[in-house]
Amino acid sequence: QVQLVESGGGSVQPGESLRLSCTISGHTGGLYYISWYRQATGKERELVATISAHGLSKNYADSVKGRFTISSDNSRKTVYLQMDNLKPEDTADYYCHYRSALAGGSSAWGQGTQVTVSS
Repeated sequence: QVQLVESGGGSVQPGESLRLSCTISGHTGGLYYISWYRQATGKERELVATISAHGLSKNYADSVKGRFTISSDNSRKTVYLQMDNLKPEDTADYYCHYRSALAGGSSAWGQGTQVTVSS
């Protein structure tokens, strides 16, 4: 069973940076995708960025393009979300999500990490 553990959240001022980490365990093989989602208070969960297992495919929400970068270090089984030029509207709980590329394959969520951007 795949398990995800996020870290790296915190409180920063507008314009500052944070790097979130998502460490993956229990994956036994096969192609998969890791996504970062976020959910602000009173809003629906929003897809932020996705990366394929080998890092060759990356996608971003329009709201974060040019500011956020998703990357992976397979040797550490960790996916990162580098967030630069943070804005107050980036304030949310950020969640890591695993999805197997196999039809009917498994999926999993991390426990979330909080990001607050405020002056």
